[in-house]
Amino acid sequence: MQKVAIVSDIHGNLPALKQVAADIQRRQVDAVFNLGDHISGPLWPKETLHFLMRQDWFHIRGNHDRQLVEQNPGQHGLSDRYAFQRLGEDELEWLANLPATLEPLDGFLLFHGAPADDRTYLLETVEHGRARLAVRAEIMARLGGVRSPVMICGHTHIPRVVEVPGEMLIINPGSVGLPAYDDETPEHHVMETGSPLARYAVLENVDGRWTVEWIAIPYDFQQAADQARKNNRPDWEIALRTGFMQ
Repeated sequence: MQKVAIVSDIHGNLPALKQVAADIQRRQVDAVFNLGDHISGPLWPKETLHFLMRQDWFHIRGNHDRQLVEQNPGQHGLSDRYAFQRLGEDELEWLANLPATLEPLDGFLLFHGAPADDRTYLLETVEHGRARLAVRAEIMARLGGVRSPVMICGHTHIPRVVEVPGEMLIINPGSVGLPAYDDETPEHHVMETGSPLARYAVLENVDGRWTVEWIAIPYDFQQAADQARKNNRPDWEIALRTGFMQ
C-alpha cells in the first residue's frame, strides 16, 4: 500500500462521514483505516453504523464502542445511552466483533487511545482543564513496550503527528464528527479544534518516506447541530456549530 486514508471518532455524524467518504474516494487511496468511536452521541447512530458496515475498510473499536457492548446499559452516559437504544442485535454483534488493535499491514499498528487502554490519551496530557502536547517520556511510558514503525491512534479528536527519529511515526487524524467535547477524566477538561470542519488524514509513501496530510472539509454542520438540539444536547450543538465548547 502506498496511500491510505485515516478516519476516527465519527460519533454518529452521518453528514460529516458521507462528505469525508466522498473526498476519500476522489483521492483514490489503497485502503481506509477507521479507528473507532463510530456512533456514540445524539445524532444518527444506527444510520452511521449501517453506512460503515457496507464499507470495505479496516475497522477497530473505540472506548465508546466497547462500552456499548460490554457495559451495563444502566451505567451508560447520555451519548452511549442514545446510541444503544437505537441498535439491534446485528449492529451490536458487529461492534462486539471489532478488534481493539489491528496490524493491517507490516509496520502499521492501529489502536484507539493507547495500545493497552482505549481511554488513555497518548499524545496529549491534561493540565488545568486543557490538553497540551505530551512530552516524549510521557508518550513512551504510555506505549509501554509496544513499538511499530507507524502507529495510528484517535480518541482525543486533535490532529497530531509525533515522530521519534529512527523508531516510529505516531499519527492522530482528528475527528470526522465531533470537533470539540468536554470530559471529566482525568479531571474536567475541554478538547477544542476551533472550527466545525470534518477532519481526517491521508498517509502516503513518497520516495520511501511516509508523508501526512490533514484534511479539514466543510459539510452541513448546521444539520448535525440541529439534530443535537432536537435531542436535548446543547453541549453537542455548540461543539458542532463552532468547534468550541462555549
